[in-house]
Amino acid sequence: MLPVPNPKVLFKSMSDGAVLFSTDNEVYFGLNSVGARVWELLPPVCNTFDELCTRLTGEYPEVDRSIIETDVKELLGDLTAHKLVAVRVEGQNDQSSATRVPAQVGKA
Repeated sequence: MLPVPNPKVLFKSMSDGAVLFSTDNEVYFGLNSVGARVWELLPPVCNTFDELCTRLTGEYPEVDRSIIETDVKELLGDLTAHKLVAVRVEGQNDQSSATRVPAQVGKA
C-alpha cells in the first residue's frame, strides 16, 4: 500500500519538475520530473507500489525496473521523513480522510 499525499502539502508543477510545500512544518521540497511524476501517481491514481512501478516502467522503458523500484523506495522514504506523505490507515477506503502523518519516520 502506498502512502497518500499529506493534505497539508501544496504541489506546484514546474518546467523541470515540481516543488512541494508543507503548510504544517514549512518544509520546501524540490522534485525532478520523475519525482513529480511519482507524486502524481500516488493514490488514488495508483494504490500499490507494484502498480506505481509498472506505470513508471511503461513511461520510462529505457530504465531497468529494479532501478525504478530502488529510486521510488528512496523517494517515498524521503517524503515520509519530511512528513509530505501520510500513511493510510488499514481498512479505510481512498475517499475517507483516515490518514495520519507518521510521528516516527524512516526510510522505506
